[in-house]
Amino acid sequence: MTEQPFNASALRGAVDLSGLQAQRGGAGRAPATGAQGAGAGASPAAGGAGPAAGADQAGGGAAGSNLVVQGTDANFSDVLNASVSVPAVLVLWSARLPESASYLDTVVGLAQSYGGRFQVVSVEVDANPGLLRAFQIQSVPVTIGLVQGQPVPLFAGIQAEQEIRPIIDQLLQLAVQHGVTGRVDVGAPAEEGDQEEPPLPPLHQEAYDAIERGDLDAAAEAYRTALRQNPGDSDAELGLAQVGLMQRTAGADLQSAREAAAADPTDIDAQTLVADLDLLGGHVEDAFLRLIDLVKATSGDDRERVRTHLLELFAVVGPHDERVRKARTSLMSALF
Repeated sequence: MTEQPFNASALRGAVDLSGLQAQRGGAGRAPATGAQGAGAGASPAAGGAGPAAGADQAGGGAAGSNLVVQGTDANFSDVLNASVSVPAVLVLWSARLPESASYLDTVVGLAQSYGGRFQVVSVEVDANPGLLRAFQIQSVPVTIGLVQGQPVPLFAGIQAEQEIRPIIDQLLQLAVQHGVTGRVDVGAPAEEGDQEEPPLPPLHQEAYDAIERGDLDAAAEAYRTALRQNPGDSDAELGLAQVGLMQRTAGADLQSAREAAAADPTDIDAQTLVADLDLLGGHVEDAFLRLIDLVKATSGDDRERVRTHLLELFAVVGPHDERVRKARTSLMSALF
């Protein structure tokens, strides 16, 4: 199945999960319609929130592991709640499409290689029409991130492991920005010959531990120390930018910030705060565009202040991200 575009706008304001809580297990289920992989003849999903039976059907998951859970119409609120502490990758697939089941195996294998830094949520769409409708899925498989109970659109269709890894890395960066740094048990140890994830450098581990306990100042200092020791440490530079974003947005109220920014489009403090919050919420292009427009509207020291802030947001996302490349071009046009 070919890849299809799946942008943030695909879920923004479009996910209605309110009707799922009233449903139970297989009661009243009708065959799903309007999506590849939806139709009659699918077996009903179990109603529990334990390890995924769907993943076992697809050949994925380790016995005794919490790495894979089955998402259903009945338990999806529990799945969302779990993503408050551990980020998750939701895969919507169909038992009638073997290639989508094989793709689920690929994602489970990735989760094992990441040492349980995220949980895989398996949703067999034929057995869970409520979720199919809620996410407005037109074809499967579809892959969606879950962070702090919020869906983060990733992509539709099947991708190779090497193409998925950078996307998972970005999702985990977003999770860290939100303080979601838990792990799940990966179950059985890796087979002989599998490579374990290398340990973090001491100062990076110190920063990571500080983030987990909520000490952002200590995390920032650990990254600064790492950069003093090695100015070319790109991971430390990225980590410091992410921690800076977390510090600037700590305790901020999005609605109040948006009202202040709307009241005065030239208020640099208000505009940069909303840009920070947009980036934190995954609305990367919105954050960049807001500050590029502000660069156009300012001059002198004010313009330099906005430009510097925008460069910090570029650092958070990463220099190789296509959105950063496009925004850099727009920034150059705005400056000159």
